[in-house]
Amino acid sequence: MRPVLFGSGARIGLQPADEYTFIIMVIPVGDYYKGGLKPVDGIIITDFDRAAPRGVGNVKVAGNYAADMLPNMRSKKLGFPIGLYLDAATQTTVEEFSTSNFVGIDTVNKKYVTPESSSVLPSITNKSLMTLAAEEGLTVEARPIPIEEMETFDEVLACGTAVVITPIGSVTMMADEKREAKKYTFGNSDEVGPMTRRLYDRVRAIQFGEEEDKHGWNFKIE
Repeated sequence: MRPVLFGSGARIGLQPADEYTFIIMVIPVGDYYKGGLKPVDGIIITDFDRAAPRGVGNVKVAGNYAADMLPNMRSKKLGFPIGLYLDAATQTTVEEFSTSNFVGIDTVNKKYVTPESSSVLPSITNKSLMTLAAEEGLTVEARPIPIEEMETFDEVLACGTAVVITPIGSVTMMADEKREAKKYTFGNSDEVGPMTRRLYDRVRAIQFGEEEDKHGWNFKIE
């Protein structure tokens, strides 16, 4: 289910519409990536920015996806189904995957870490996973994540409304004039990590009514 609000008034100038239409799209969604819940390999996008530091990257605006269209096509041709963007100002901290939030799990120190940035969309799915992660005994941290910290994560996942959770097996940084090539691998890159699996199973069970929805996340729409 996805709510959509768009300006529908008879106005062509660059100014707010005088009439809006609100709709709710209810669409069955299959697996976002080929193979279902299996780890995919990502690539760090360094020659494009997803959102400006003081732009609208933290809002669900259709235009936000335009910046990823060309990098996404290029990445797929290289064999990477998902791209990871860094902060546009310094390119030193992790921000967001192409269409999903970034989550790193440190199983040794029992941490669930996700970027805090004004350019990152505050995902409802991520917020739900944060709640479940805390219930599973993880310390939840929303803060800037330096690129180098990815070496400490045992599991990495992308999360969002349609995809729910996509396990990330590895993320590759291609060599450029500033950096050497680097590949970050998370756990057994061919298998879904145990905490990723646990969080996925729990959020889906709540969505399907198989686990008690004690947080009041589900609503009946008539």
